[in-house]
Amino acid sequence: MIEDFWQIATVGFAAQMVDGALGMAYGLTSTSLLLTLGYSPAAASAAVHLAETATTAVSAGSHHVARNVDWKLVRPLAIAGVLGGIAGATLLASGAGDMLRPFVSAYLALMGGVILWKAFRNLPGIRPPRDLLPLGGIGGFLDAIGGGGWGPIVSGTLVACGNSARHMIGSAIAAEFFVTTAIAVTFAGHLSWQEFGWAALALVVGGVPAAPFAALIVRFAPRRTLMIGVGLLIVALGGYGVSRTGLGG
Repeated sequence: MIEDFWQIATVGFAAQMVDGALGMAYGLTSTSLLLTLGYSPAAASAAVHLAETATTAVSAGSHHVARNVDWKLVRPLAIAGVLGGIAGATLLASGAGDMLRPFVSAYLALMGGVILWKAFRNLPGIRPPRDLLPLGGIGGFLDAIGGGGWGPIVSGTLVACGNSARHMIGSAIAAEFFVTTAIAVTFAGHLSWQEFGWAALALVVGGVPAAPFAALIVRFAPRRTLMIGVGLLIVALGGYGVSRTGLGG
Protein backbone atom coordinates (compact mmCIF):
# COMPACT_ATOMS: atom_id res chain seq x y z
CA MET A 1 0.00 0.00 0.00
CA ILE A 2 2.87 2.36 0.82
CA GLU A 3 4.47 1.65 -2.57
CA ASP A 4 1.18 2.40 -4.31
CA PHE A 5 0.78 5.62 -2.30
CA TRP A 6 4.14 6.98 -3.40
CA GLN A 7 3.61 5.79 -6.97
CA ILE A 8 0.40 7.81 -7.10
CA ALA A 9 2.06 10.75 -5.34
CA THR A 10 4.59 10.73 -8.18
CA VAL A 11 1.66 10.76 -10.61
CA GLY A 12 0.25 13.76 -8.73
CA PHE A 13 3.59 15.54 -8.92
CA ALA A 14 3.87 14.97 -12.68
CA ALA A 15 0.24 15.93 -13.32
CA GLN A 16 0.52 19.14 -11.29
CA MET A 17 3.70 20.03 -13.16
CA VAL A 18 1.76 19.67 -16.40
CA ASP A 19 -1.26 21.61 -15.18
CA GLY A 20 0.82 24.35 -13.60
CA ALA A 21 2.75 24.77 -16.82
CA LEU A 22 -0.18 24.58 -19.27
CA GLY A 23 -3.26 25.47 -17.22
CA MET A 24 -4.89 22.22 -18.32
CA ALA A 25 -4.53 18.42 -18.47
CA TYR A 26 -4.22 17.67 -14.73
CA GLY A 27 -7.21 15.34 -14.83
CA LEU A 28 -6.30 13.79 -18.17
CA THR A 29 -2.71 13.10 -17.10
CA SER A 30 -3.66 11.76 -13.65
CA THR A 31 -6.47 9.55 -14.91
CA SER A 32 -4.38 8.13 -17.75
CA LEU A 33 -1.61 7.16 -15.34
CA LEU A 34 -3.99 5.78 -12.68
CA LEU A 35 -5.65 3.57 -15.30
CA THR A 36 -2.26 2.13 -16.24
CA LEU A 37 -1.72 1.35 -12.52
CA GLY A 38 -4.87 -0.78 -12.55
CA TYR A 39 -7.50 1.56 -11.11
CA SER A 40 -11.02 1.30 -12.48
CA PRO A 41 -12.28 4.28 -14.51
CA ALA A 42 -14.69 5.21 -11.69
CA ALA A 43 -12.04 5.03 -8.95
CA ALA A 44 -9.52 6.95 -11.05
CA SER A 45 -11.99 9.73 -11.87
CA ALA A 46 -13.21 9.88 -8.26
CA ALA A 47 -9.67 10.22 -6.91
CA VAL A 48 -8.78 12.92 -9.42
CA HIS A 49 -11.92 14.98 -8.77
CA LEU A 50 -11.63 14.72 -4.99
CA ALA A 51 -8.04 15.95 -5.23
CA GLU A 52 -9.09 18.70 -7.64
CA THR A 53 -11.79 20.02 -5.31
CA ALA A 54 -9.16 21.68 -3.13
CA THR A 55 -6.95 22.91 -5.97
CA THR A 56 -9.81 24.40 -7.99
CA ALA A 57 -11.16 26.18 -4.89
CA VAL A 58 -7.84 27.94 -4.38
CA SER A 59 -7.47 28.67 -8.09
CA ALA A 60 -11.02 29.99 -8.45
CA GLY A 61 -10.59 32.19 -5.38
CA SER A 62 -7.36 33.60 -6.75
CA HIS A 63 -8.98 34.43 -10.09
CA HIS A 64 -11.92 36.09 -8.32
CA VAL A 65 -9.59 38.27 -6.25
CA ALA A 66 -7.70 39.19 -9.44
CA ARG A 67 -11.04 40.14 -11.08
CA ASN A 68 -10.63 37.54 -13.80
CA VAL A 69 -14.11 36.04 -13.28
CA ASP A 70 -17.21 37.05 -15.24
CA TRP A 71 -20.09 35.54 -13.26
CA LYS A 72 -22.44 35.92 -16.22
CA LEU A 73 -20.32 33.25 -17.91
CA VAL A 74 -19.85 31.16 -14.76
CA ARG A 75 -23.55 30.62 -14.00
CA PRO A 76 -24.62 28.79 -17.18
CA LEU A 77 -21.32 26.90 -17.36
CA ALA A 78 -21.58 25.78 -13.74
CA ILE A 79 -25.26 24.80 -13.86
CA ALA A 80 -24.92 22.77 -17.06
CA GLY A 81 -21.52 21.40 -16.02
CA VAL A 82 -22.83 20.19 -12.65
CA LEU A 83 -25.75 18.39 -14.30
CA GLY A 84 -23.52 16.84 -16.95
CA GLY A 85 -20.91 15.89 -14.36
CA ILE A 86 -23.45 14.20 -12.07
CA ALA A 87 -24.83 12.25 -15.04
CA GLY A 88 -21.36 11.14 -16.13
CA ALA A 89 -20.24 10.17 -12.62
CA THR A 90 -23.46 8.24 -11.97
CA LEU A 91 -23.08 6.33 -15.23
CA LEU A 92 -19.44 5.51 -14.54
CA ALA A 93 -20.09 4.40 -10.95
CA SER A 94 -23.21 2.38 -11.78
CA GLY A 95 -21.26 -0.73 -12.70
CA ALA A 96 -20.59 0.28 -16.28
CA GLY A 97 -16.96 1.11 -15.45
CA ASP A 98 -15.38 -2.05 -16.83
CA MET A 99 -17.49 -1.86 -19.98
CA LEU A 100 -16.54 1.79 -20.45
CA ARG A 101 -12.82 1.32 -19.73
CA PRO A 102 -11.73 0.97 -23.41
CA PHE A 103 -13.94 3.90 -24.40
CA VAL A 104 -12.47 6.03 -21.61
CA SER A 105 -8.99 5.15 -22.85
CA ALA A 106 -10.02 6.05 -26.40
CA TYR A 107 -11.47 9.36 -25.15
CA LEU A 108 -8.21 10.15 -23.35
CA ALA A 109 -6.23 9.40 -26.51
CA LEU A 110 -8.60 11.68 -28.45
CA MET A 111 -8.14 14.50 -25.93
CA GLY A 112 -4.40 14.05 -26.21
CA GLY A 113 -4.87 14.60 -29.92
CA VAL A 114 -6.87 17.77 -29.19
CA ILE A 115 -3.99 19.09 -27.08
CA LEU A 116 -1.58 18.32 -29.93
CA TRP A 117 -3.89 20.12 -32.35
CA LYS A 118 -4.07 23.13 -30.06
CA ALA A 119 -0.28 23.19 -29.96
CA PHE A 120 -0.32 24.14 -33.63
CA ARG A 121 -3.62 25.93 -34.16
CA ASN A 122 -6.65 27.29 -32.30
CA LEU A 123 -9.89 25.34 -32.20
CA PRO A 124 -12.91 27.01 -33.85
CA GLY A 125 -14.50 29.53 -31.52
CA ILE A 126 -18.05 29.87 -30.28
CA ARG A 127 -20.05 32.99 -29.55
CA PRO A 128 -20.76 33.23 -25.83
CA PRO A 129 -23.09 33.18 -24.02
CA ARG A 130 -25.43 31.42 -26.47
CA ASP A 131 -23.46 28.18 -26.55
CA LEU A 132 -22.45 28.03 -22.88
CA LEU A 133 -25.15 25.61 -21.70
CA PRO A 134 -24.33 22.79 -24.15
CA LEU A 135 -20.62 23.52 -23.78
CA GLY A 136 -20.82 23.23 -19.99
CA GLY A 137 -23.01 20.12 -20.09
CA ILE A 138 -20.78 18.28 -22.53
CA GLY A 139 -17.64 19.40 -20.71
CA GLY A 140 -18.96 18.24 -17.33
CA PHE A 141 -20.17 14.87 -18.64
CA LEU A 142 -16.92 14.04 -20.42
CA ASP A 143 -14.85 15.36 -17.51
CA ALA A 144 -16.57 12.88 -15.18
CA ILE A 145 -16.39 9.97 -17.61
CA GLY A 146 -12.75 10.51 -18.57
CA GLY A 147 -11.43 11.96 -15.31
CA GLY A 148 -10.53 15.17 -17.10
CA GLY A 149 -11.20 17.32 -20.12
CA TRP A 150 -12.84 20.46 -18.74
CA GLY A 151 -9.70 22.46 -19.46
CA PRO A 152 -9.14 21.46 -23.11
CA ILE A 153 -12.88 21.42 -23.93
CA VAL A 154 -14.29 24.39 -22.01
CA SER A 155 -11.34 26.66 -21.26
CA GLY A 156 -9.78 26.02 -24.66
CA THR A 157 -13.01 26.73 -26.52
CA LEU A 158 -13.71 29.93 -24.58
CA VAL A 159 -10.21 31.25 -25.18
CA ALA A 160 -10.66 30.51 -28.87
CA CYS A 161 -13.64 32.91 -28.88
CA GLY A 162 -11.16 35.75 -29.19
CA ASN A 163 -12.35 37.65 -26.13
CA SER A 164 -10.28 38.47 -23.03
CA ALA A 165 -8.26 35.33 -22.35
CA ARG A 166 -7.89 36.05 -18.64
CA HIS A 167 -11.66 36.41 -18.18
CA MET A 168 -12.38 33.28 -20.23
CA ILE A 169 -9.87 31.19 -18.25
CA GLY A 170 -10.82 32.66 -14.88
CA SER A 171 -14.53 32.09 -15.51
CA ALA A 172 -13.99 28.51 -16.70
CA ILE A 173 -11.90 27.72 -13.61
CA ALA A 174 -14.53 29.26 -11.30
CA ALA A 175 -17.22 27.10 -12.92
CA GLU A 176 -14.93 24.07 -12.73
CA PHE A 177 -14.90 24.27 -8.92
CA PHE A 178 -18.66 23.64 -8.78
CA VAL A 179 -18.47 20.91 -11.41
CA THR A 180 -15.55 19.14 -9.74
CA THR A 181 -17.23 19.27 -6.32
CA ALA A 182 -20.48 17.85 -7.71
CA ILE A 183 -18.62 15.01 -9.44
CA ALA A 184 -16.59 14.18 -6.31
CA VAL A 185 -19.73 14.14 -4.11
CA THR A 186 -21.52 11.91 -6.63
CA PHE A 187 -18.68 9.40 -6.66
CA ALA A 188 -18.49 9.49 -2.84
CA GLY A 189 -22.12 8.40 -2.74
CA HIS A 190 -21.42 5.35 -4.91
CA LEU A 191 -17.89 4.21 -4.02
CA SER A 192 -16.10 3.36 -0.78
CA TRP A 193 -13.19 5.40 0.58
CA GLN A 194 -10.90 2.39 0.07
CA GLU A 195 -11.54 2.51 -3.67
CA PHE A 196 -10.32 6.04 -4.24
CA GLY A 197 -9.65 7.97 -1.01
CA TRP A 198 -6.00 7.07 -0.56
CA ALA A 199 -5.32 7.70 -4.23
CA ALA A 200 -6.84 11.19 -3.90
CA LEU A 201 -4.71 11.91 -0.82
CA ALA A 202 -1.59 10.71 -2.63
CA LEU A 203 -2.37 12.98 -5.60
CA VAL A 204 -2.61 15.96 -3.26
CA VAL A 205 0.61 15.04 -1.42
CA GLY A 206 2.46 14.74 -4.71
CA GLY A 207 0.89 17.78 -6.31
CA VAL A 208 1.59 20.41 -3.66
CA PRO A 209 5.41 20.52 -3.99
CA ALA A 210 5.16 20.54 -7.81
CA ALA A 211 3.79 24.09 -8.04
CA PRO A 212 7.10 26.01 -7.80
CA PHE A 213 8.77 23.68 -10.30
CA ALA A 214 5.88 24.16 -12.72
CA ALA A 215 6.37 27.92 -12.45
CA LEU A 216 10.00 27.49 -13.47
CA ILE A 217 9.00 25.34 -16.43
CA VAL A 218 6.55 28.01 -17.60
CA ARG A 219 9.29 30.60 -17.39
CA PHE A 220 11.93 28.72 -19.37
CA ALA A 221 10.21 26.09 -21.55
CA PRO A 222 8.27 26.97 -24.74
CA ARG A 223 4.52 26.42 -24.28
CA ARG A 224 4.18 24.64 -27.63
CA THR A 225 6.92 22.16 -26.69
CA LEU A 226 5.16 21.40 -23.41
CA MET A 227 1.79 20.90 -25.12
CA ILE A 228 3.32 18.54 -27.67
CA GLY A 229 4.97 16.51 -24.92
CA VAL A 230 1.79 16.27 -22.85
CA GLY A 231 -0.35 15.49 -25.88
CA LEU A 232 1.96 12.68 -26.95
CA LEU A 233 2.01 11.27 -23.40
CA ILE A 234 -1.78 11.19 -23.12
CA VAL A 235 -2.19 9.72 -26.62
CA ALA A 236 0.34 7.00 -25.75
CA LEU A 237 -1.29 6.16 -22.41
CA GLY A 238 -4.77 6.17 -23.92
CA GLY A 239 -3.61 4.00 -26.80
CA TYR A 240 -1.98 1.61 -24.35
CA GLY A 241 -5.26 1.34 -22.45
CA VAL A 242 -7.18 0.61 -25.64
CA SER A 243 -4.67 -2.06 -26.66
CA ARG A 244 -5.01 -3.76 -23.25
CA THR A 245 -8.80 -3.83 -23.22
CA GLY A 246 -9.86 -3.60 -26.85
CA LEU A 247 -12.94 -1.82 -28.14
CA GLY A 248 -14.52 -4.90 -29.59
CA GLY A 249 -14.62 -7.01 -26.41
